[in-house]
Amino acid sequence: MRLSVMGCGYLGAVHAACMADFGHEVIGVDVDERKIADLQQAKAPFFEPGLPELLKRATESGRLSFTTDATQVAHTPDAPTVHFVCVGTPQRAGEFAADTRYVDAAVQALIPHLQPGDLVVGKSTVPVGTAARLAGLISEAVPGAMLAWNPEFLREGFAVQDTQHPDRIVYGLPSDPEQAAQAKALLDQVYASPLSENTPVITSDYATAELVKTAANAFLATKISFINAMAEVCEAAGADVSTLATAIGHDERIGPKFLGAGLGFGGGCLPKDIRAFMARAGELGADQALTFLREVDAINMRRRIRMVDLAREVLQGSFLGRKVTVLGAAFKPESDDIRDSPALNVAAQIRLQGAEVVVTDPAALENARRVWPDLHYEDKIEVACDGADVVLLLTEWKQYKAIDPAKLAGIVRERNVLDGRNALDPHAWRTAGWTYRALGRPRA
Repeated sequence: MRLSVMGCGYLGAVHAACMADFGHEVIGVDVDERKIADLQQAKAPFFEPGLPELLKRATESGRLSFTTDATQVAHTPDAPTVHFVCVGTPQRAGEFAADTRYVDAAVQALIPHLQPGDLVVGKSTVPVGTAARLAGLISEAVPGAMLAWNPEFLREGFAVQDTQHPDRIVYGLPSDPEQAAQAKALLDQVYASPLSENTPVITSDYATAELVKTAANAFLATKISFINAMAEVCEAAGADVSTLATAIGHDERIGPKFLGAGLGFGGGCLPKDIRAFMARAGELGADQALTFLREVDAINMRRRIRMVDLAREVLQGSFLGRKVTVLGAAFKPESDDIRDSPALNVAAQIRLQGAEVVVTDPAALENARRVWPDLHYEDKIEVACDGADVVLLLTEWKQYKAIDPAKLAGIVRERNVLDGRNALDPHAWRTAGWTYRALGRPRA
């Protein structure tokens, strides 16, 4: 099939490459000339495992191309074209609501090139009601052209796997039965490869498809904040949140995933999506249904403050004249994404309180330097930790979990380690002479 992908950021670049790998002819479109120049050379503009190899393979096959010229998505006369909208929906400045202007702009750019039978497919995370509004614009401008909503469920670090082998596919389809059948048939062709693996398909109306993504993110955020709320209680009671999480995770109704207590969530999805969900619920008159998400957000932000307080406590009450090493800049491992990174937020707060802060990360240092230039950065763990008074593990990269505490002990000035992700072995670090502290765990 012939596909276009509007927006070649994290979602769009991965989607375009995976669709080409499925055998489709794909053109990716973005207004960012630098990003497109990298993609045209099969260079991933961000860190994502497996994506560079996929881009190279798809580009060399001739099935994948990238451009800044939206006119190149023009309809082919022999078959319908499917156009995916994969642009960002950031949080509006000074508000909780999502900014949908980029989605609107992408659809407006597509409309002059649509023909009856073509399908526009939204993948961006949008406020409920957006799809119906856009469907009206498309049908009015090009009778016979259709819209479907097909939310994405990518995890950074596993985006290629999640696109090629999804755990479910959701189609939000037009209310007209004939158009719904046509749209579903086109989407079934697009996703023929994962469907051959018996991937579940859920069909729905537009509103339900839009809500699936926001509801899923709200649930995950709630689960993370729940275990972090338990960490607060565990600290007060002298209990161990890691053991608690293991115990309740064996209950099949709860499950172990997303019960890792620590510094909390960040990134470009969960924080802004739950805030946009609250804002949209308010607009719909259902704001009381989601008031609990305010506390979910608040618990998450309190973990960052608690980590700063814990670091100050370990250093006898002051950061002045102290060196603090932060292991991790990305909001999660296997990513170079620093959007709303808890690690960098903590590092910046400590820097403002007078410490010399050195940050290291396997993938995200270049991005971090651009946004937080006042922090000091080092590529190597040993250099970053040289002379440190306290070491904070804030992003649980495997490299950091594998550190030998005995070897590191000879590099630092004081053997203090704060495990912001409950990723280290407390016994091993304490045996090597370190003062080990973690969120939600006993002192010893």
